[in-house]
Amino acid sequence: MKEWISKAHGLGASDVHFEAGTPVVARIKGELAVIGGVITGAQLSQAAQELMGPEVWAHFPERGSADVSMTVDGARCRISFYRTIRGLGMAVRLLAPSVSNLHSCNLHADLHKLIEATSGLVVVSGRTGSGKSTTLAALIEEINSAEPRHIITLESPLEYIFTNRRSFIRQREIPTHSPSFEQAITDSLRENPDVLVIGEMRSPEVIRLTLNAAETGHLVLATMHSATCTEALTRICMSFSPEIQGSIRAQLADCAVGVVCQRLEFMESRMIRVPICELMIANSSAKATIRSGQMSNIGNVIQTGTDDGMWTFERYQRWLNQRTDWSRQVTETP
Repeated sequence: MKEWISKAHGLGASDVHFEAGTPVVARIKGELAVIGGVITGAQLSQAAQELMGPEVWAHFPERGSADVSMTVDGARCRISFYRTIRGLGMAVRLLAPSVSNLHSCNLHADLHKLIEATSGLVVVSGRTGSGKSTTLAALIEEINSAEPRHIITLESPLEYIFTNRRSFIRQREIPTHSPSFEQAITDSLRENPDVLVIGEMRSPEVIRLTLNAAETGHLVLATMHSATCTEALTRICMSFSPEIQGSIRAQLADCAVGVVCQRLEFMESRMIRVPICELMIANSSAKATIRSGQMSNIGNVIQTGTDDGMWTFERYQRWLNQRTDWSRQVTETP
C-alpha cells in the first residue's frame, strides 16, 4: 500500500482508489488512470486493519465506513474506507506535504480580506475535491504567521498538521477528541478561542451552533459543499424549517464576513491544477440581500462589488490567465 501511495504521490496524483479485485486507480491532473495491478481482498483487508488501528477497525463491520488521516511514506493522507459489492474499498486523498499560505496555493491576495475581521463567519465552499481543505489551511496559516491568536480546529478527520508560529493552534479530531461536532463546538466556546475552525457544516444543529459562535465575538471559518456563493448561503438558510428561516437570514446577515467558492482546473500551459474562485465580501449590499432573502441577487452583488474585493468566476479566470508569478510549491491542490 505504501508503494502505491508513494508512486501516486510521485506522479502528482490528488487521489488513489483501491477496491478488492480491481486495479489501482489514481486521479492525475483531474483524470483517472490505472497505475497498478489488481489488489486482492485479503491484501486490502490486511492493509485496512493496519491503517485503521484496532479501535477503528472494531467499529468498521457495524458502520461499513471509516475515515482516518495519517502520514504514509512521507505523504500526508486522508483515507476513507468503505464496503462495496466487491468487498473492501479505499479512497486516499493525497494532501500537500506542508501547510502553505495563499500565495503558495496560487490564490488571489483578496482572500486575505476574509480573515481581517476579528469576529464573524467565513464560509469556504466548493464541490468535493475542489481544494476547500487546502484553502482553509492557507487562511489559517496566514493568521498563524501574522497574529498571536488562539485557534481551535474541529475536523473529521484531521488533515493538515499545523506548527505554532505566532498563533497557538489546538487541533481536535471528531470523534477521537470529542464525540460530535455539536459537542466540540459547545466545548470550544469555553476554551477561550479567538478563531474557531469547523471542518464541515453538515447538520442544522452544527450550522446553528456555528452562527451562534460567529455572533459571540469569534472569527469562525467553516466549509460546506456548494457550487456557488449563492448556493452556499441558500443552503445555510434552507437547512432550517420555513418558520425560522427569516431569523436565520437575519443572523447570517449580521455575522457574515464573506464566502469563497472554488473549483479546480488543470492549466495545460503551467502543468498545474489551480483553484478558480468566486468571492463574496459581506458589505452592506450583500448583508441587505441576505437579510431580505433575495439570494438570487447575490450574483449581482458580486458583479458590482469589485471595489470591495469581490470576484466572479469569470473575472478570476481572466486574472489567472494574465498571472505570471506562479508558485510550484503545491503542484497538485487536493
